[in-house]
Amino acid sequence: MGEGEAILKGLAQAVIDGDEDKAREFAKKAIEAGIEPLCAIKEGLMTGMKVVGDKFARLEIYLPEVLLAADAMKAALEILEPLVVKEEKEKITLGKVVIGTIQGDIHDIGKNIVAMLLKANGFEVYDLGRDVPVDEFINKAEEVGADIIAVSTLLSTSMPYMEDLIRLLKDRGLREKYKVMVGGGPVTREFAEEIGADGYGDNAEEAVEVAKKLLGRA
Repeated sequence: MGEGEAILKGLAQAVIDGDEDKAREFAKKAIEAGIEPLCAIKEGLMTGMKVVGDKFARLEIYLPEVLLAADAMKAALEILEPLVVKEEKEKITLGKVVIGTIQGDIHDIGKNIVAMLLKANGFEVYDLGRDVPVDEFINKAEEVGADIIAVSTLLSTSMPYMEDLIRLLKDRGLREKYKVMVGGGPVTREFAEEIGADGYGDNAEEAVEVAKKLLGRA
């Protein structure tokens, strides 16, 4: 194994282990060894995060380990990202996602996991938080030039707002501009199809795969 390959493996392993210090150490080693920052991010950090995502989907690890992995990745990104030239930054981002828990609902654990895994897989994520009014999703998507609007709820009483969002997009002539994803406890694939959503994720890992497919990145 060459030095470059060993460094990329070290970056991936630091993320898998959730070790911030090791992640920083290997990020610095990557720079010293002349590895392209974009390569270090994609073939090192994102490779590690993919392993973490897969383990999480198989219930081999749980949320605390995923959070540690995300922190390790963030620590390395703080060193590597500033060195990525502007043209290459586009290559890191698979797409822009505006995400939030819809109005009337303050549950956000599931939404937070989806947002974190989307970030880990190379999406630029704008998290609006919880109890988010329908028009706020659209205004933010317009502001940042989003590709996807992702909406979550754990309350069946808030599900009609998801339909309102799609209706409002149509009323504003913006429906074709965005892919709309829905998810959360009471939300079903049938409901998603019924209201005309573009995608539905039964869990966080599926949500990431759906987002990739919607943008032709799978």
